[in-house]
Amino acid sequence: MKSKDIVKLAGSIAACEGAGGIGSIFTVASIPTWYAALEKPTFTPPNSVFGPVWVTLYLLMGIAVFLIWRKGLEAEGVKPAFIIFWVQLVINVLWTVAFFGLKSPFAGVVLIILLWFAILFTIVRFFKVSKVAGGLLIPYIAWVSIASYLNVGVWMLNP
Repeated sequence: MKSKDIVKLAGSIAACEGAGGIGSIFTVASIPTWYAALEKPTFTPPNSVFGPVWVTLYLLMGIAVFLIWRKGLEAEGVKPAFIIFWVQLVINVLWTVAFFGLKSPFAGVVLIILLWFAILFTIVRFFKVSKVAGGLLIPYIAWVSIASYLNVGVWMLNP
């Protein structure tokens, strides 16, 4: 791997993990207080599962966007895929701010639906450029599907 690719890979992973870090600022303070007091859907994983899952997903996202970026932004289909990836990552952070920071399950529902479709659109775009990059995002949309169920459940159970 060329040194410029190593820098792109490291930057891609750092940016994705950084998004997770920003989100954790809002999450950590709310878990033992506000979130702990909420009624939750029947299938709610233990809190200890969320951190390792998200760290892994952000790593996979970083590798996926690197594989796209590595093709060159001037290559066919790369720039739109690259842009939509970053848009969905911003929505990802905004969901955390809305749900945990603002303590708004309703705003979370709105944003997580937008996030789910943005991830789907990203996967479709990524598959056109790199099947591996698209495949690396499948666990992400699966987890966000679970998170959507949890978010809607929290919203419905906590009027």
